[in-house]
Amino acid sequence: MTDEHFMRMALAEARKAFEAGEVPVGAVITVGDQVLSRGHNMVERLHDATAHAEMIALTSAFERLGAKYLPEATLYVTVEPCLMCTGAIAWSKLSRVVWGADDEKNGHRRITRDAWPFHPRTTLARGIHAEEAAELMKAFFRIRR
Repeated sequence: MTDEHFMRMALAEARKAFEAGEVPVGAVITVGDQVLSRGHNMVERLHDATAHAEMIALTSAFERLGAKYLPEATLYVTVEPCLMCTGAIAWSKLSRVVWGADDEKNGHRRITRDAWPFHPRTTLARGIHAEEAAELMKAFFRIRR
């Protein structure tokens, strides 16, 4: 399985969020070729500002494995994680984080700048299906504004 394959799964989660009136961000957590969990934004549905796609997927993965750390796991998320989610990712000790579109306004890099906010062993890849993820976000906000 490839990064592109799992990012398409995350994009499917983002489309679920879009259809539910949520900001269209989707996430998938894997270990090897096995999908541990999926999530999409549920902030409106749950009336919870912390119910981001990454948080939903992380909580589900912890529950499934009965663990508080995911050192063998990869997180695929359609948009650059915010600072809150980046903190949760760091504490989760994920092996890898892969995101699609950068988020100039709300992504963690707006605040962390040159600092490495993830666990020291975490590796990063970005730009996977970035155009599709960005277009989904733009379409959502065009409708809302």
